Amino acid sequence: MLQLLKKTVFFILAALSVAACSSSDPEYVDPEAHEKTIQLNEKYGPVLVGTWHFEKIGEKQRYFERLTFQADGTLTGMRKWQKRELVTINGEQVYTDWEDVELGVWEDEDVKQNGTFSGTWKLRYWDPYGDGKQNYLELSAKYDNKDIDFAAYQYNAVFDYADETTLRFKSYYISGENGWMIFQRGEAEPSF
Repeated sequence: MLQLLKKTVFFILAALSVAACSSSDPEYVDPEAHEKTIQLNEKYGPVLVGTWHFEKIGEKQRYFERLTFQADGTLTGMRKWQKRELVTINGEQVYTDWEDVELGVWEDEDVKQNGTFSGTWKLRYWDPYGDGKQNYLELSAKYDNKDIDFAAYQYNAVFDYADETTLRFKSYYISGENGWMIFQRGEAEPSF
């Protein structure tokens, strides 16, 4: 009987010590980054929700993109991207016709950058590339065409700001003003 009482007391004390050591508050590897991520989402998350568009037209390239951010972290969008070349014909320089920009060749077919896509988005304060912590807009989206196995987005864009009319982040393949893509709020269609 004494043996049973000792074992019971031991298990009760062990359970109490485990309970005393555990906490319902999670421990973060980088508490500062976690706190700044929360602040970033509180400030800009509700503002980002909605539809945005960006268009840039140059002599050799024209680009349009529309993004719709949902409050649940989902993303839908569409992209239209075309280019042309300046060639010399009979000593005269002329532009070729506009062609859709290609992602590459997939199963012997040219895969174009144009189309609709869907995925997820989130704002984070972190250091994904070893360059120092910054605000990022993490975008992950695949084209809706199931025959295309390329990502429309799969990267962390340096996020600058968003307000009621403007969204600004860096892009790796289309640069607007000083490398920033500057989106305007609202539904729009490409002008080309």
